[in-house]
Amino acid sequence: FVSHQVEILDWKTKKQLCFLDKVEPNATIREIRLMFHKLYPRWYPARQSIKLDPKGKSLRDEEILQHLPVGTTATLYFKDLGPQIGWTTVFLIEYTGPLFIYFLFYFRMPFVYGLDERFTSSPHPVVNLACICHSFHYIKRLIETVFVHRFSHGTMPLRNIVKNCLYYWGFAAWLAYYINHPLYTPPSYGKKQIYFAVIMFLLCEAGNFSIHVALSDLRRNGSKTRKIPYPTKNPFTWLFFFVSCPNYTYEVGTWISFTIMTQCVPVGLFTLLCFIQMTIWAKDKHYTYLREFKDYPSLRMPIIPFLL
Repeated sequence: FVSHQVEILDWKTKKQLCFLDKVEPNATIREIRLMFHKLYPRWYPARQSIKLDPKGKSLRDEEILQHLPVGTTATLYFKDLGPQIGWTTVFLIEYTGPLFIYFLFYFRMPFVYGLDERFTSSPHPVVNLACICHSFHYIKRLIETVFVHRFSHGTMPLRNIVKNCLYYWGFAAWLAYYINHPLYTPPSYGKKQIYFAVIMFLLCEAGNFSIHVALSDLRRNGSKTRKIPYPTKNPFTWLFFFVSCPNYTYEVGTWISFTIMTQCVPVGLFTLLCFIQMTIWAKDKHYTYLREFKDYPSLRMPIIPFLL
């Protein structure tokens, strides 16, 4: 075989960082990252972004050198992504916070609402139900993080953890403050509204979990290759007939039901932000599927069947 030469330049200054000689044509980008790491130990593989074009997308680990649009002398560009943190650790930190922060308000800690005896318990059963549902949601997420999720990208920039925690932890505190407040008023339509919301909540949680399991099964053998997800025998996965990201559809449904259950404005605002963010993620994944798979089901929309 004809060996390749790989020149790696800094993506911004175009300065040559290294020149790799006699690289096998079937070498993967992951193997090139490891070669680069040996020369620059401070830039471990997860911290490296290797590109064909300085302003282009990062090449995936599994891409093979000879399949790239390069000659026997390939020029690649390196970008430092900064210190990284594993996604499992990220999710555990993000989801543990809301779980415990909510309890501070639910148990009416003296420093939150005051020492008055009236503030130590709530006369409304829906407050207890809301705490159970909120806790269940984040405990489920923690269990999925440890036992279900298989991440296509192993890490994210460490600097993002602060932003993510402010979002999740901050909203958990805001929601909990109002739901557990001594002046909180229960939903307008009473038990009918609450029970309807609880049933909707549980169905959406079951659907979300089912989708995560189905997506995890696509990578059971450890492969990071993207595949088209299809419905299984589980009825909750049948939403795949209509949307590319039913896990986001169910997630939004979970928070809509929590909004109905608590009839609380901050919960509604959080739900709206969730919907906006998840629509952005869903559209991005949907268009990635369309680009990568010519036979991708034409009926599917990103997040809402037939609409969006």
